[in-house]
Amino acid sequence: MRGETGLLADLETLAIPFAAHEHVAVFTVAESEPVNAAIPGAHTKNLFLKDTAGAFWLVTVPGEARVDLKALPAAIGCKRVSFGKADDMARLLGILPGSVTPLAAINAAPGSITVVLDAGLAAADRVNVHPLRNTATLGLTGGAILDLLRHWGHAPLTAAIPVQ
Repeated sequence: MRGETGLLADLETLAIPFAAHEHVAVFTVAESEPVNAAIPGAHTKNLFLKDTAGAFWLVTVPGEARVDLKALPAAIGCKRVSFGKADDMARLLGILPGSVTPLAAINAAPGSITVVLDAGLAAADRVNVHPLRNTATLGLTGGAILDLLRHWGHAPLTAAIPVQ
């Protein structure tokens, strides 16, 4: 697994600008609110999911979104989904709950997980995500996140994620 060191190296190699922020550990969107208040840009939450066919999905949405999990499969092209297990997350992405980020795809074999970025985030000038740990935040464009995912051999999806 390439981890954060590999991530930072790829950002440099691809000349992707980003803003880095160190902060206290945050495990939930609610815990991150005071931290987020000091960091400009769109904030995110991530859903690690498994569909009924056994495929894994990582869906990144705006932090305030309440995703409609019943409507989500139709929007991303799969069958019914449920939350994935922490051991699968660790095995596939090399991260633990609380540190979920689309950037963890650096550790995933191409085809082992499908990463979905909310369409609004994909178009955003600044999206804030963890750099594989929950004690820091990186701000970069939605397009840069998609470029990184493709660089790592993934075929990311963008979708209008249904909310409640």
